[in-house]
Amino acid sequence: MLLACWLIFATMSLDVVAAEVDTVETYSEVMKKRIKAVIVKPVGYNQSKEMPVVYLLHGYGGNYSDWIKKAADVTKLADQYNIMIVCPDGAVGSWYWDSPIDPQFQYETYVSKELVAFVDGKYKTIRDRRGRGITGLSMGGHGALYLGIRHQDVFGTAGSMSGGVDIRPFPNNWDMARRLGKYAEQPERWEKNTVVNQLHLLTPNSLALVIDCGTEDFFFKVNENLHQQLLYRNIPHEYITRPGGHNWPYWNNAIQYQLMFMNGFFTKLK
Repeated sequence: MLLACWLIFATMSLDVVAAEVDTVETYSEVMKKRIKAVIVKPVGYNQSKEMPVVYLLHGYGGNYSDWIKKAADVTKLADQYNIMIVCPDGAVGSWYWDSPIDPQFQYETYVSKELVAFVDGKYKTIRDRRGRGITGLSMGGHGALYLGIRHQDVFGTAGSMSGGVDIRPFPNNWDMARRLGKYAEQPERWEKNTVVNQLHLLTPNSLALVIDCGTEDFFFKVNENLHQQLLYRNIPHEYITRPGGHNWPYWNNAIQYQLMFMNGFFTKLK
């Protein structure tokens, strides 16, 4: 009987002591529309003064709820590392750019400025690049590196999982032409807005980078090239490859390395 009571108490305790997951609605002034986001507050949130935040971006065809619904370890990792996680909605095919042709797709400004300001204004965060990271999968991997590199005053660490880190080999895919114009007609926009062509903005150790891609992924070659370009420029980075494709089993594994790396960055700078 005593053992049974203890087991019931232990089960109740496990249910109570866990990250809190909220869905919030934010407003983008630049796009004049409301956008949802998932906010994960770790179990230690109420006991902490300020804590780091990782912005976690979804892929093409996904939405703000993908990571919570499809990667069970996300909330556990938030608890483990005592970090907040913010999963914004990046719409279908935003690629997290400020589109030069569609005013409804200004997601660079939304994520790097408007959303960060909302989160810092509402939650107990470290309001500095030392306490902010950004990562994502596929389109979100492109977005995280693109935003991290272009906004090093906002983010101190950036990562990518199976990221589309060079868009130029895929001119007919994933709505990119709808945001930038056709590659054949607007080549300068494609050259300007691909991650691999942002590397001139980096200096050694200016941004802590972690890049991960499976060897069977259709983005593997562009990730390998990005890795080589970073080596050529003497930009330190963590580069992870292992067998795997462009799928949730791979990303469920990859997110563990991403958050471990970012926690190391946050901890080192305390």
